[in-house]
Amino acid sequence: MAEFPSLEWFEAVRQVVNRDGRLHRFGTCDAVMGVKVRDKAFEITFDAFECTGARNIAVADLASTDFYLEAPYETWRDMIENIKKNGAPDRQHTLNSIDFVDPDGFARSDDQTKKDKFYRYGQTFQQFFNASAEIETKFVVPQPA
Repeated sequence: MAEFPSLEWFEAVRQVVNRDGRLHRFGTCDAVMGVKVRDKAFEITFDAFECTGARNIAVADLASTDFYLEAPYETWRDMIENIKKNGAPDRQHTLNSIDFVDPDGFARSDDQTKKDKFYRYGQTFQQFFNASAEIETKFVVPQPA
């Protein structure tokens, strides 16, 4: 069982999403996505038809990603639990819907051209998180810094 948020969790999801080729139907994706959950940050790399890497990074290094996803811990947990329950998100728990209702935006970047990758490759990123339905997740509430 992998804890969220942790590198172990992102690696487990990466293995699932690469195992069955589910990303192939969406075309190639070349992007570096950051994920921020409270004081933890991760870099997830997509290259062509697969997710090629996941690693811990410093929060300050999120600026070097194409874009990063940031939301309150409760939003992350709600989305992941919804995906687990249904095998895919309902309409209120997709990456796009969360981005749409968040006044600050779920996807963030200082470079609008890079941020556009969130929208261009959105189905690939959604499939990445949908793959979390196939792993057991233990939620650990990170303490504020």
